[in-house]
Amino acid sequence: MTIEIDPKKCVDEAEGIAHLYDEIPPVVKKLAASCNRHECLGHVGSIPIPTHEAVIEIIHQARRILFPGYFTQTSINPANLEYFLGQETTELFENLAKQVVLAIQHECFLARQSCTKCEKQGHEKAIKFIETLPEINRMLAKDIQAALDGDPAAKGHDEVIFSYPGLLAVSIYRMAHELHNLKVPVIPRIMTEHAHSLTGIDIHPGATIGQSFFIDHGTGVVIGETTLIGDRVRLYQGVTLGALSLTRDAGQRYRDIKRHPTIEDDVIIYANSTILGGETTIGARSVIGGNIWVTESVPADTKVLLKKPELIYSGNGSTVK
Repeated sequence: MTIEIDPKKCVDEAEGIAHLYDEIPPVVKKLAASCNRHECLGHVGSIPIPTHEAVIEIIHQARRILFPGYFTQTSINPANLEYFLGQETTELFENLAKQVVLAIQHECFLARQSCTKCEKQGHEKAIKFIETLPEINRMLAKDIQAALDGDPAAKGHDEVIFSYPGLLAVSIYRMAHELHNLKVPVIPRIMTEHAHSLTGIDIHPGATIGQSFFIDHGTGVVIGETTLIGDRVRLYQGVTLGALSLTRDAGQRYRDIKRHPTIEDDVIIYANSTILGGETTIGARSVIGGNIWVTESVPADTKVLLKKPELIYSGNGSTVK
């Protein structure tokens, strides 16, 4: 079957589409005018700001250092390990310092502060972060072992490091937490929100999390800024460690107040449970079952379970309870 093409119709159609481009310049003028009136959410002007892509590359570089040989194309062996780590760590320091300087300058410009020696501050904070890498490495080793201890499906260290979203989110959190403790602006949140976008696990960098921490499956886990988590804690998917309902002006009123719960050592919290409130403490060695809503403290060595629900099966002309 032959399809006849009418050149005149094609030209008319192309001309009809072409005039639509004339509608774009007026829209652009309105967008530019709104930014000039400071009504848009853009970043226009000379105020410095960190680069989102550069911060993500810092995450990748730190992971190459913390897990040598896993995320590189270069084969790592005892002969070149120290050289590899030296080169990567030096580059990480330089790249991180640059972004930290930009973050400090950005905050300084916005607050119209007098000179705070941003370059010096940025490099000092970057080297302090570098000095925490051995401790982060030690904590992550315990997190990996916690995954192996707590998940019968885990076949070995390689599988956990390569494929477990919980470890990815926790490893990025541990980096971001150190930068948060160093009072580095904005970069820690970029890091943890990047992990959130990849894994569905939302951990605020301000949360305090002990060693041997394991998140199984992970999707939908939320851990708020002022949460305190002890050692050897295990969470499952959908767990929320959050704040009680807040007022419209909560951003200012509750900024420096503990709003999120405390989870003591050796606690297990099963899927889709919600624990809320800054005064709520889950005592050591307690178990919170699935689909539980908790807004008050639970003593140590306690199991909190839902009463078995009544199930109704219907079909084939009958209903069975």
